[in-house]
Amino acid sequence: MKNFLNNESAARTCSLIILGFLAAISFTACTQTPPIDPNELVVEASIAELQSAIIDGRITCREVVQAYLDRIEAYDRSTGLNAITELNPRALQRADSLDQALAAGETPGPLFCAPLLVKDNFDTYDLPTTGGSIALAGSIPPDDAFMVRRIREAGAIVIAKTNMAEWAFSPRQTVSSSYDTTANAYAPDRTPAGSSGGTASGVAASFGVAGLGSDTGNSIRGPSSHLSLAGIRSTIGLTSRDGVIPLAFDRDIAGPMARSVEDVARIFNVVAGYDPADPYTEAGKDLKENDYTSFLDPEALKGKRLGVLNVFADPERSDSMVYARFEDALQDLREQGAEIVDFEIDNMRELMRAGLWCGRFRYDMHNYLLSLGADAPMQDVMEVLQTGEYGPDVEGSLRSISEAETEIIHPAERAEPCPDFADHPGRQALLSAVVRSMDEAGIDAFIFPSWSYPPAPLTRANEEYRGDNSQGLIPAAGLPAITVPMGFTYEDLPAGLQIAGRPYSEGLLFGLAYAYEQGTQHRRPPKGFSVIGK
Repeated sequence: MKNFLNNESAARTCSLIILGFLAAISFTACTQTPPIDPNELVVEASIAELQSAIIDGRITCREVVQAYLDRIEAYDRSTGLNAITELNPRALQRADSLDQALAAGETPGPLFCAPLLVKDNFDTYDLPTTGGSIALAGSIPPDDAFMVRRIREAGAIVIAKTNMAEWAFSPRQTVSSSYDTTANAYAPDRTPAGSSGGTASGVAASFGVAGLGSDTGNSIRGPSSHLSLAGIRSTIGLTSRDGVIPLAFDRDIAGPMARSVEDVARIFNVVAGYDPADPYTEAGKDLKENDYTSFLDPEALKGKRLGVLNVFADPERSDSMVYARFEDALQDLREQGAEIVDFEIDNMRELMRAGLWCGRFRYDMHNYLLSLGADAPMQDVMEVLQTGEYGPDVEGSLRSISEAETEIIHPAERAEPCPDFADHPGRQALLSAVVRSMDEAGIDAFIFPSWSYPPAPLTRANEEYRGDNSQGLIPAAGLPAITVPMGFTYEDLPAGLQIAGRPYSEGLLFGLAYAYEQGTQHRRPPKGFSVIGK
């Protein structure tokens, strides 16, 4: 193996570790050890494990990236998974530059050599971004989305883009007119949910160490639940959506999805924070924690009071196997020191009927298309109804939007105005009711199954869409919520536990999810994606 740390640079690296500059990376050694098989290392690997192996001299960043590329080549098409839309042809070149920087004694970034999968609605200056639509096929934005820029600056490698539901319309399945259908890595005849199903199935199959998705109503937490991943939807205002193709800008959230809570927290450290290009982040400008990994305590559940949100945890409206896993989770939480109580939100049903959805896709897409400059393939997304550049799964929604949004104006300027989140009386009333109800119940967070039913068959993903508990409350109120693996139903179908809290309580949520994850160890890799050559 290439000796990429000379004595001087190795000593310098060790000194940095001793001084604490690399504490967040958790390296455990600075001496060279025998090389390892990269194909074995990358399966289910964490960011820290990859980085430790590189620092130890057991592997290079190039070998790590090549191993992931080999897995994509071996498994994505042959299994019918179809998670990957575009490979980054410069991924190996970027890996070489990181190896060279490390050999020169440079301090690596917190995500150095973390090969990440990025959903096809994140702008990437060097790869097409289609939003799942054939109308944007080949569209290469002029710059990176805020989060993509941040992960690259932190040393991560965008190894590939991933498939998504067209225009992010569907929480049910991941079908695009640009790249077709993504399957569930645990059951190829099942849906990964939508719209971030490509990222979810790709991460589950170890095509990357983690990934980025977006969530307007479900699309980080739902696919993460269906693929035995952890995924977080942040408080609205804590993370930027700049450069992410919008569905509804007053609800859209972007963020990380990974095989462990720790890796979600590591990436969240990098991507959260103020962005002048996203006015919503002004509200959360000073509310980001210094280090979300500092909350990762295996004892974090001790003494916590958790409320079971009964409206989403109803055995009469759940698959019996999923509900059984939820009951198991409640017992596990109790055994880890949490107090479990019933929880209701005052007037939730009435508040949820108060016209909380602002249809704004046409307006938001117009602003996005303007950001593409002269190379934009259109200025009004509704042009696709004339060109026929859409898939059958979205035709009805596009026609409904065309009828409802007859002008390209901000929803607040319509005859019946629909203001942004901070000024929306109905959404603010709902948010106040949630926080007030939590305070009155004396709870730290509330919990429910992320989905009450297992992943539906691909052939009936629309007809059997039921049990999605991520829609409605959490996005409408702008609350943070994290999903974490809760076990499996019917042998191999994942289920997820969702933990939600007060605005800007992400640190607490990370701690609770991590303690539950470490205490239960539910995640296991999907069959059919073993180590190459084994």
